[in-house]
Amino acid sequence: MANGPRILSVDIETSPVVAHAWGLFKQNIAISQIIERPRTMCFGAKFLDERKVHYYSEHDHEPDVMFHAAHALLSEADIVMHYNGDRFDLPRLNTEFVMMGLTPPAPYRSIDLLKVVRQNFQFTSNKLAYVSEQLGLTGKVKHEGHELWIKCMAGDPKAWAKMKKYNVQDVRLLEELYEKPKPWIKAHPNWGLYSDTQDTVCPTCGSADLERRGFTVKTTGKYQRFRCRGCGAWPTATQRVSGVTIN
Repeated sequence: MANGPRILSVDIETSPVVAHAWGLFKQNIAISQIIERPRTMCFGAKFLDERKVHYYSEHDHEPDVMFHAAHALLSEADIVMHYNGDRFDLPRLNTEFVMMGLTPPAPYRSIDLLKVVRQNFQFTSNKLAYVSEQLGLTGKVKHEGHELWIKCMAGDPKAWAKMKKYNVQDVRLLEELYEKPKPWIKAHPNWGLYSDTQDTVCPTCGSADLERRGFTVKTTGKYQRFRCRGCGAWPTATQRVSGVTIN
């Protein structure tokens, strides 16, 4: 497999909004009722095929250390992989960055595995815990639920140790999950564009073990189709075999 993009798995954990409320059901919380805004309590990140998981938390690090580290890791990545990160993790981190006066990290491509699961499959639940269980993966770290966050916010060292274990395992789980639907990702960033090899490689995984398997016919012509023996994806050549020119 050719050298390819730097793929970073990212997962964050945040605190809840702390606010005054007049009841428990269908509450409309005004801005003036907010006591404490939600914040990023910790994050984990790991580059694909590297052993180290980078972990930072407000328990172990000052905010400027934690968010400068997150900013640097994102800037080093070509692709950032996550689960519902397009809606949650990445905008949350961006919020922390802008509040600290940081400029945007270097541009990267995003792979949201939740979107991949929703677009291609019909699991009974799309929650990461359920999908990973159905696919026979190692799964998430079990914990007591909301109470763990409350204990961490109170500075409980044992709770923070469990939170670290939970966060780090989620990052490792993302890598495991990525390998399962990888050939189903239709808009996967092209591996070959990040490679220094002159060989023709699978755009999804970088393998050069490709077999010719028929043609893909589009409105402008016919293109050679391949099947990757490495990941199972079906890439198509960019140059057409035959076709028409549209004026």
